[in-house]
Amino acid sequence: MLSRLMSGSVRSLDREFNCTVRLLDDTEFTCTVQRDSKGQCLFDQVCHHLNLLERDYFGIRYVDPDKQRHWLEFTKPIFKQMKSQPPFTMCLRVKFYPPDPAALKEEITRYLVFLQIKRDLYHGRLLCKTSDAAMLAAYILQAEIGDYDPGKHPEGYSSKFQFFPKHSERLERRIAEIHKSELVGQSPETAELNFLERAQALETYGVDPHPCKDVSGNTAFLAFTPFGFVVLQGNRRIHFLKWNEVSKMKFEGKTFHIYASQQEDQKIILTYFAPTPEACKHLWKCGVENQAFYNLEKSSQARTVSSSNLFFKGSRFRYSGKVAKEVMEQSAKIRREPPEIHRTGMVPSRSCPSITHGPRQSSVPRTRRRAVHISIMEGLESLRDSGHSTPVSSGSHGDSLRGSHGNTAEGSNGVAVISEESYSPSDSVLPTPVSSACSLHHALSRSSNESGGTQDDRGPKSGTEEGGQRGQRTDIKPNRRAPRLDKTQADVERVTEFIFSVVRLFFVSITLLFALLLLLIALTESDLDVAFLRDIRRTPEFQQFHYEYFCPLRRWLACKLRWMGGHLINK
Repeated sequence: MLSRLMSGSVRSLDREFNCTVRLLDDTEFTCTVQRDSKGQCLFDQVCHHLNLLERDYFGIRYVDPDKQRHWLEFTKPIFKQMKSQPPFTMCLRVKFYPPDPAALKEEITRYLVFLQIKRDLYHGRLLCKTSDAAMLAAYILQAEIGDYDPGKHPEGYSSKFQFFPKHSERLERRIAEIHKSELVGQSPETAELNFLERAQALETYGVDPHPCKDVSGNTAFLAFTPFGFVVLQGNRRIHFLKWNEVSKMKFEGKTFHIYASQQEDQKIILTYFAPTPEACKHLWKCGVENQAFYNLEKSSQARTVSSSNLFFKGSRFRYSGKVAKEVMEQSAKIRREPPEIHRTGMVPSRSCPSITHGPRQSSVPRTRRRAVHISIMEGLESLRDSGHSTPVSSGSHGDSLRGSHGNTAEGSNGVAVISEESYSPSDSVLPTPVSSACSLHHALSRSSNESGGTQDDRGPKSGTEEGGQRGQRTDIKPNRRAPRLDKTQADVERVTEFIFSVVRLFFVSITLLFALLLLLIALTESDLDVAFLRDIRRTPEFQQFHYEYFCPLRRWLACKLRWMGGHLINK
């Protein structure tokens, strides 16, 4: 009896496991889920813990043993998605960036988006010019340490904090000036809202770059934003396609294709090569989900898509969540008292006894570091070794980079010390400041006219490096080595795809004919007394076919087979 009870308890333990989800403020939430629990169950528990109702912008991300990132699919069991053994560790992150963060209904949602964008700024995913970088950092200071206080904040206090992968002394002084003089009296909520509005106007707002190579072998970074598909090379946007212009995305092995139609029936085919087939599949699924979320009117319009246009070939995937318009409509119906927000402030990147704003938790935890020297001119090029699809560590599942603080003088060729143990989608040494001579709309219209792309509300403008050199213009214009297929190559690809489609259609037709033949034999020759077959046999059409066509054909075939058999015996 005792052994039976013990075996039952062991079986019950086998049916459940622990999941730890690292939240955006770097706290951890641990819960127990059943072995057959779907991803939605875990996500609901996390949202309940956070008291979060506008939850459709968020997702849970994890890293498999091969260092490949994935978004947890809520419609599938958790255990079947994970390639490792429990307990599992994952991260809560913003999956779909709100097109207008200020329009979010609840403050708790805006705060979580604020934490995500602050993380993007630190890791170099949010590229901006110097003036924007200083303003964003000052908003973070105001939101997390309050008004400037000479007693608590000595000279040079802004240099004790790490806002970007690297920043200069001049930028630190500018951050402190703005914090002291321009933001006095702003509450944390106001500072966070101003931060979001400023960040949303940047071209790289919402960019989570996937490292790839173009057809010429050049490194490029593909990203999906609230407004469309973006391709970055270096610190410049070389392609932008609105979601309603993208007609198809597909992948085969490591090769990712995106098809689009722009004004005047201009057809565009872009081809890129991901590091691994798994990274390419992840890229494709992210593109399908982002296009469905931002472009569809209703979630019921989502359709199952195939990774290839060949019959019954490739991966199939369907977006299963709400779309952006439905999320906004649902948010408008929220009626409750605003939940309490437990904000966590910053800690200095270096010890600073004079700053006494209490024990705080860093938004980017410290990790053991190994020096990796990266030139300040590399920018997004450093994504090659640690991009979104190929993280270098699963320990913190994502965003625990702690770059060294740079005190290089203006104009010097400084280097950054990057933690190799933790994943950074950029490892950039920039906030990538750019020339402020041209406005956002002017830069975007220039991009639209010169590159054949369309206008986005965000994207890297022209740029000088924050190392301190002033005013070097780099207009957004098409890269001469951009991965646009020429007409001949596109025609060859279309012909090849047509041939394979015809061949596959032939084999599918043969398979269907064979299946119909088996059904015909089951109807006419078998004695199966199945209701489905019995009803068909009783129809007048089938009886006429059986006696007038099938029986004579069967007698003819039997006669021919007997003749062939006799002929072979005589030989």
